Amino acid sequence: MKSASAAALIALAALGVATSASAAASADDCEGRVSQTKLTVQVTGVRAARGEMAITLYPDDAKRFLAPHQKLARVRAVAQAPMTTACFWLPAPGFYALAVYHDENGNRDFDRTLVGLPAEGFAFSNDPPTPTALPPFKAVRFKAGPDQTTIRVKLRYLK
Repeated sequence: MKSASAAALIALAALGVATSASAAASADDCEGRVSQTKLTVQVTGVRAARGEMAITLYPDDAKRFLAPHQKLARVRAVAQAPMTTACFWLPAPGFYALAVYHDENGNRDFDRTLVGLPAEGFAFSNDPPTPTALPPFKAVRFKAGPDQTTIRVKLRYLK
């Protein structure tokens, strides 16, 4: 029994799946190379514990924000309702940006409706308003200090 449990934990760790969103993340649970600067992201307003939360970290560069292949790191955490938590090791204190979506169906794609609106929950750092378009980079930039920084983002579901 003990070896089966250990094997299950090793398999989950290999898949990069967090076993508990409410537990404090250890060094092994955070994305990136261990450093002196840790970012914890709390995604609130998760309506269902289905699929995964895709949390993408971008550097302080407006041209790279949301651009293909320009992210610093991404965590795909098992969705936990009402809050999912993930963490990143940052290269250094400074400015960063986050984009998040709730991949409820687990297809690893940000699904949209026939008219192009988001079909899945989404959020950005600083929770800027997004009534008709993506937020400007300056609205989503946040500062990560030395040591530990925790930010909270709230998912929006349009349907």
